[in-house]
Amino acid sequence: MPYLNDAQREQLLNDLKRLKFNQAKGRVRGMDPKNRLVYYRNAQGVNRWMTRYDLPTLGTRVTLVETHADVANHGKLKSEFDMAEVIVEPLPGNNT
Repeated sequence: MPYLNDAQREQLLNDLKRLKFNQAKGRVRGMDPKNRLVYYRNAQGVNRWMTRYDLPTLGTRVTLVETHADVANHGKLKSEFDMAEVIVEPLPGNNT
């Protein structure tokens, strides 16, 4: 399978933007049988939680960025994550 070019990466970005986190995660994992989870919900800033996948067969790196909020529900705290941003970029070996 060839590497994704700029137009294909932009199309993937637009497709992932409209999905919920779990749907986007499943879509990315299903695209490449050699996918690799780099990190999962890693806090890399205030209120920015990132999940990154490398897709070596497609020459693409996908980062899903979420925001986090603790919500009180009947006296219990519940964590809520909302997808804020999707970053799709080429891996270092992808020159397309």
